[in-house]
Amino acid sequence: MDKIDEILTRRVEHIYPSKEAFKKVLKSGKKIKLYSGIDPSNPKLHLGHTIVLKKLREFQDQGHQVILLIGDFTGRIGDPTDKTSLRKKLTHKQVLENAKTYQQQAAKILKFDGKNPVQIKYNSQWLDKLNFNQVIELASSFTVQQFIERDMFKKRIKEGRPIGLNEFLYPLMQAYDSVCLDIDLEVGGNDQIFNMLVGRDMVKEKLGKEKFILAVPLLLGTDGQKMGKSLNNFISLTTSPSEMYNKIMSIKDELIIDYFELCTDLPIEKIKELKKSLQLDKVNPMNIKKELALEITKTFYNEKEAEKAENEFKNVGQKKNKPTKIADAPGKAKTGKQTVKDVLTLSFAGNISTSEVKRMIVSGSVTIDDKLYNDPQQKINIKGDEIIKYGKVLKGKIFRIKTK
Repeated sequence: MDKIDEILTRRVEHIYPSKEAFKKVLKSGKKIKLYSGIDPSNPKLHLGHTIVLKKLREFQDQGHQVILLIGDFTGRIGDPTDKTSLRKKLTHKQVLENAKTYQQQAAKILKFDGKNPVQIKYNSQWLDKLNFNQVIELASSFTVQQFIERDMFKKRIKEGRPIGLNEFLYPLMQAYDSVCLDIDLEVGGNDQIFNMLVGRDMVKEKLGKEKFILAVPLLLGTDGQKMGKSLNNFISLTTSPSEMYNKIMSIKDELIIDYFELCTDLPIEKIKELKKSLQLDKVNPMNIKKELALEITKTFYNEKEAEKAENEFKNVGQKKNKPTKIADAPGKAKTGKQTVKDVLTLSFAGNISTSEVKRMIVSGSVTIDDKLYNDPQQKINIKGDEIIKYGKVLKGKIFRIKTK
């Protein structure tokens, strides 16, 4: 398989209008302009984002012009993709604050300096300037029937849930990004295909050229569900090497091969061998998962830090020893006798909701100084420096209680 075939095959689910047509363009030697956009609804990029980032890096390494677009305008609207209800609106200030470290996080995969650097752009630069007449003119190219075909809109209509007009216009805004950037290729998750196809139509109409689309598969969360902030089933790029390693060790066994294929650069033939070994029960999944955790952690840190995280896992996760370094909880609890719920709520200072705290305690996933607490109203006498563990040790977190 040559390099172009590999780029168009690995971590690729769909290419529009066809793989053959796009391959012909790349084989001609033409350097294309491509982009992918991220709406800053959260300050943390996660492992799922890196599938697109890795694809962008492959094109960057081949000398193509890559743009990482920050959706500081569209992020205020909120992409309705896979949403069953109206999204909470964000201010421009909130969106920019969320995006503040995006370049730093994306730099774990992309190159923003040196030869052929990735460019960062913000779509408020052109979307903020549109007047109402221009919006109407853009909308005139599409029909209500076209947009109502979106799965999530159909579902909401069937269930009697509202659809905001701002959400309805979201694909139009994303499509206009492609026109303003004069793009040849858009890369995105397979949940963005509808939006990207609207952009393809608009580029054809406004610029009279072909826009290709490359859709990558979505990475499921550690629990096998779609990644979501409320489920805490994603692996942040800002997490420590040790926590990253531990979270990868917590993924369901059936996701091991997907994570190898989508999040590592291990040769496909090697991954096929691992898959066959798992299917034939020739190897303990735990051992394969250790290899996976080491490989992914190396990608975002380095071999030395990844090996240190692996040793920490063996020491804490398997031998049940306390970690050599324990981070302080972000908030401060009170000293004296109080409920376990209050201890955790204060210790995590708004980082975990009260309902989530109760859920964790009731589910039996909270220990303080290795004593299990499953009643939120159970009393405990806090002096300070007690050790909180929540979640299973392999995928949970460990903090030291600090007091006011």
